[in-house]
Amino acid sequence: MTARRKALIVHGGMELHTPRRGAETVRDLLEAEDFEATLTEDYDALGAGDIDTYDLVVPVVTGGTLSREKGARLGAAIRAGTGLAGYHMGLATSFRDCVPFRYAASCYWVAHPGDILTYRVEVARPDHPIMAGIESFEHTSEQYYLNYDPAVEVLATTTFTGAVHPWRRNVVMPVVFTTTHGEGRVFYSSLGHTADELEIPQIRTILQRGLVWAARPR
Repeated sequence: MTARRKALIVHGGMELHTPRRGAETVRDLLEAEDFEATLTEDYDALGAGDIDTYDLVVPVVTGGTLSREKGARLGAAIRAGTGLAGYHMGLATSFRDCVPFRYAASCYWVAHPGDILTYRVEVARPDHPIMAGIESFEHTSEQYYLNYDPAVEVLATTTFTGAVHPWRRNVVMPVVFTTTHGEGRVFYSSLGHTADELEIPQIRTILQRGLVWAARPR
């Protein structure tokens, strides 16, 4: 019998983002895919001595601190094959001062002009397994403006109209992307401001597929 893959889900930070409920949703999505999922509020678990035994790590964290030493241990585990995945605040806002983590995360949140508004998510790679069968759609939430690694493979985008910040008119921004960090796979989706949004069918499907894609292959 093939052993179940292991995932570590770490949650915390701004309650507005409903991190515990979001982490529980991630757990449910992974357990449906036959993962053994561990939830914790202990950020240091990301840099523990056993971190390289996990097939996937999912920070559901706004802000927070992680020492450079622990970030370096996590980075080494990812380079050796542990997957890294996140949505909305996770990856984009997590552990801003931890350089090794930021390098692996591949994106950095800087603004959401207009706060909650309706914007369009355009599927850029319908041929990718994460996006297969998903059509472009309207979404009402925070439209994330990111600084991101040019090495990412963009799967879905959004375009800023300039209605709020005219100097960013027609800027096309990734919404969903993948990349690699050494042998490890990295997945990110900016969708999911609260756990309620993770129940929207397209967003839930993208997240579930992205989590599985990022995990260390069997």
